Amino acid sequence: MDQRFGPLYDAENPWGRDDGFFLAAVDETPAARVLDLGCGTGRLTLALAAAGHTVTGVDPHRASLDAARAKPGADRVTWIEGTSAVLPDAAYDVAVLTSHVVQEIRAEADWRRTLADLRRALVPGGRLVFDSRDPAARRWERWNARDSRRRIALPDGTVVQAWTELTEMRDDLVSFVHHYLLPDGDELRSPGTLRFRTEEELQAALGNAGFTVERIHGGWDREPVGASDDGELIVVARAGAAITPR
Repeated sequence: MDQRFGPLYDAENPWGRDDGFFLAAVDETPAARVLDLGCGTGRLTLALAAAGHTVTGVDPHRASLDAARAKPGADRVTWIEGTSAVLPDAAYDVAVLTSHVVQEIRAEADWRRTLADLRRALVPGGRLVFDSRDPAARRWERWNARDSRRRIALPDGTVVQAWTELTEMRDDLVSFVHHYLLPDGDELRSPGTLRFRTEEELQAALGNAGFTVERIHGGWDREPVGASDDGELIVVARAGAAITPR
């Protein structure tokens, strides 16, 4: 990973309404043992620790974790490089997956395995909270040079021009490239592919993994699905009794 992406990511993704939602959701369990899976550079992870929770941040990208570890308050968090496979059993009261990280889990076998790992890592009755873009909102239609163009101001005063380009749609997989044009004319590109799952697909997968879905919101102000311009599927589920492997 180009080391220049870390400051770009943090500048483009400051604290937002989504972070406020997740922090409030976790705070419903005082002094919780919290897992932030796919924690990235630690924006929410550090805030959870500052709020008095015991927090573990897990991410497969070493560069992201290096950036997180360099931030103030990072010593309050246990940082682990890896995926859900590294999680211990019955170690957490709440697990969060934010910034649509569940859409990065593209293969259905990997998605099932991740949910099984999360169920194993949560105590019975523990909560799982995550966000996924609602495919019915068709947000990818805005991923073009005109509608997605934005300016990113870095802490040193540098201004980066950015836009997102849709490159392919295949079934429920959407591929794109983030473009970042630096002042010196150099251009960084960050490609990605996301899987868009419907509300019904999320419900079924969670049920099969031993979770009970308590509610699904359509926006960060807890609107019903389809009633918000946010275009989200924000899931709150609870882990059932442990499933004995066969």
